[in-house]
Amino acid sequence: MTRRDEPPTPERGPAGASGADALTRIRAGRPTLPPSERRVADAVIADPAGSSELSIGVLAERAATSPATVLRFCRTLGFGSYPQLRLALAAAVAHERAVGGERSALGTDIDPSDTLEQIVKKIIYNEVRALDETARSVDPAVLGRAVDAITAARRIDIFGVGASAFVGQDLHQKLHRVGHIAFVWTDVHAALTATALLGPGDVAIGISHSGETEDTVEPLAAAAARGATTVALTNFPRSALAEAADLVLTTSARETPFRSGATVSRIAQLALVDCLFVAVAQRSYDAAASALQETYTAVQRRRRRRS
Repeated sequence: MTRRDEPPTPERGPAGASGADALTRIRAGRPTLPPSERRVADAVIADPAGSSELSIGVLAERAATSPATVLRFCRTLGFGSYPQLRLALAAAVAHERAVGGERSALGTDIDPSDTLEQIVKKIIYNEVRALDETARSVDPAVLGRAVDAITAARRIDIFGVGASAFVGQDLHQKLHRVGHIAFVWTDVHAALTATALLGPGDVAIGISHSGETEDTVEPLAAAAARGATTVALTNFPRSALAEAADLVLTTSARETPFRSGATVSRIAQLALVDCLFVAVAQRSYDAAASALQETYTAVQRRRRRRS
């Protein structure tokens, strides 16, 4: 990909009706909003049903800001006007209500009084919801371009630390099993060293839930400077990692104070990894199927056999 002094706008999932619902978009955009607009986001998230019925002036009062700031908030997150925001919120609320009252309660964080049964239900519910909202947030066009780039790549370098490192290792192993030259780097020094060998025709993939992990952002930006095609897998499409990428694939997992860095974010990331891998393997279906069988057979003798 040809680089200019002004980097191209990264390709992301759509912000409109074909993307994630309004609440998903607001939660994803909230961390990068200015303080005044963040207060609008907090007011809407706290009471989406009520907010969908408020005039712009009343919502501004609730958020301790001005109607002009509410309008900026709408435009920042891709809503063309305040009426469009209200309509989108009403649709999101209707969807939540269709799910049912009991399930809405399951969307809350773990409470000290929860029984073990309630803990299990809440965790499973939130993981299923993250997968559902991630599926609705994926833009097939952007995913397709990522698949094209990976399929044609000379080599693929994957960056991720902490919990995202496990996701990176999963993607590396999957790509390696179908014959792609792939590497995973979980140490920033090793990652930066690897980027020095990248160039046009290579692909670099950065994985970070927050999109603000410097040990992942820096190598991805370095790979972009070398001319590699860069892909970000993150929950926040306005994050630093997303800004460093040509292609942005977003998850939609809600982390809460009690489950910060929770499995739910990794499950959403792993689902996107599976989408990438299966789509890449499909491009060379027979060869990939053969490679998967051969690599499966290679470790079969390591399995215990019961008499």
